[in-house]
Amino acid sequence: MVGGGPGAFIGDVHRRAACLHGDVELVAGAFSTSPTRSRRKGRELGLLRARSYASYQEMVKREQALPGGERIDFVSIVTPNHEHFPIAKLFLEAGFHVICDKPMTVSVTEARELKRVVRRARRVFALTHNYTGYPMVKLARDLVLAGDLGPLRKVVVEYPQGWLATRLEKTGMKQAEWRTDPRRSGGSGCMGDIGTHAENLVEYVTGLRIVQLCADLTTFVRGRRLDDDGNVLLRLQKGVGGVLHASQVSVGEDNALAIRLYGERKGLEWHQETPNVLQVKPAAGPLEVWRRGHPYVAERSAAAARASSLPAGHPEAFLDAFANVYRNVSDVIRARLARTSPDPLMLDYPTVDDGLRGMLFIDALLASARSRAKWTRVPAR
Repeated sequence: MVGGGPGAFIGDVHRRAACLHGDVELVAGAFSTSPTRSRRKGRELGLLRARSYASYQEMVKREQALPGGERIDFVSIVTPNHEHFPIAKLFLEAGFHVICDKPMTVSVTEARELKRVVRRARRVFALTHNYTGYPMVKLARDLVLAGDLGPLRKVVVEYPQGWLATRLEKTGMKQAEWRTDPRRSGGSGCMGDIGTHAENLVEYVTGLRIVQLCADLTTFVRGRRLDDDGNVLLRLQKGVGGVLHASQVSVGEDNALAIRLYGERKGLEWHQETPNVLQVKPAAGPLEVWRRGHPYVAERSAAAARASSLPAGHPEAFLDAFANVYRNVSDVIRARLARTSPDPLMLDYPTVDDGLRGMLFIDALLASARSRAKWTRVPAR
């Protein structure tokens, strides 16, 4: 692991998720830009001192020098956004597989270059858009792709949070500090942090690209340098319309990611805070409530069945979805090591292409927010 040192939130989530299924072990890390803090974190995690590195550059060099059966198989990058590109590039070029937190980079230029690096390196690269790991999100995608809803007409996705409703970054809170700093977060605050999750969820579930958008970004908290709220009209392929709303100043909201899809025959609705349920809404029939873990879910979605670890009625949530991303990626890496072909279900995880799509989305919405034009095009690649 690179990042995830003392005081970090997402690093601990990644560590728990990666090891949840018992087939991944954390053996090395450069957890902080401070060598002392990095080694201290390594001690806390039970790592050998020799593999608690002072920097990620040292980690690459020394891991690469180890025999093949002893060096790390992959690295998990959980640093602030501005460090994702150089770290991922270095490890890929050194021959290591990479799992990276989102957004993938801080610019489209970096994202396109990283895609070229992944292609040249021929290594696995995955991006932790963890919400695609939920079983009922996979079921929703498979119902849409099977045509159950009929031709899609509209998608509505929202991601309201309230934790940045005050200038929390001035209180010394590490998570707020870097997310509101353009040098570390990139050109967008709220939209870069959680708007990209909403964008990715739309494209994953519908199987369609966002081709145009009209964005209104706002910074409500005085003195803050990046957006903390945004509203976006969407146009997807095949004439599908959409609305995307993301906010970190929606007082009273925790982590209320939700998506609604409307076709000619049925609608779907899923909420991240009640993730084990998918609502199906027929045009001429009663509301259907589908629950994770039941055989009728497995019959319609092998991916949803694979992503379910517990029997019905035993709630699975955030860590389990994160772990499903890690499980698929690690299974693909394991197949690579064994020189076998992975099961196609293992390949169901976000890739460098999804990371590039996220950066193209951010770039387009920033351009749209500055423009007087009604619609701004989102490039395909």
